[in-house]
Amino acid sequence: MKTTPPPPIDDRPAADEHMAVQLSSLRKVHGKGAAAVTALHGIDHGFPASTFTAVMGPSGSGKSTLLHCAAGLERPTAGTVVLGGRDLGALSERKLTLMRRDRVGFVFQDFHLIPALNVAANVELPLRLAGSQPDAHRLDDLLARVGLNDRRRHRPGQLSGGQRQRVALARALITRPEVVFADEPTGALDRASGREVLALLRGAVDDLGATVIMVTHDPQAAAWADEVLLLADGRLVDRLAGPEATTAETIAARLAALGV
Repeated sequence: MKTTPPPPIDDRPAADEHMAVQLSSLRKVHGKGAAAVTALHGIDHGFPASTFTAVMGPSGSGKSTLLHCAAGLERPTAGTVVLGGRDLGALSERKLTLMRRDRVGFVFQDFHLIPALNVAANVELPLRLAGSQPDAHRLDDLLARVGLNDRRRHRPGQLSGGQRQRVALARALITRPEVVFADEPTGALDRASGREVLALLRGAVDDLGATVIMVTHDPQAAAWADEVLLLADGRLVDRLAGPEATTAETIAARLAALGV
């Protein structure tokens, strides 16, 4: 029996809150005509600076599309995305590319490391692509933070999956991004390695002041976040916030109510 999701919630923030990312009436349609599929139905939500948000929902609920639109990887069909005070819809493709390079960090399930480069070179890559001289102290600090100072000359093929994801996280942080977008960052890892990566994402918020927005299917992973957004059929249908509401048990129960 199909579970009918609750009605969407209107979670527009107060005007005086400082938001790292603000989504307003965000709508995304894939395809045209009879083949058109609406992935997002008018999402309104603000992500406060220096917080950790997990985005969850059934397969096809629109969570990855939301992440991609918020990060400027896809342009929405309607509505606005404001990141760090900049309306992404008003930017040319070139300026949008530069904004992503300089202001945004990405962590993906599949790592996306360059096999021929060692750990240090992979971490420095965003700066070198931007024509900037890497800061040796910044590199040392990040490699120490992710526990890979002694592996800086190793190539990705010589590392475990957890170590490769930690390299990817250091690379995401090297430019001091305003927002780190993480798409299933623990999906390919065992439980212990996943906890290490989640602890580092939590530390990026608490110690470095970053804003983290993470898509995950795992309630245990989502429990590291300050708030959890639940999507169903492209709509924001629930929001869990605070230590008591973001336990793995509570999150799992809410997902079960959505039929997940």
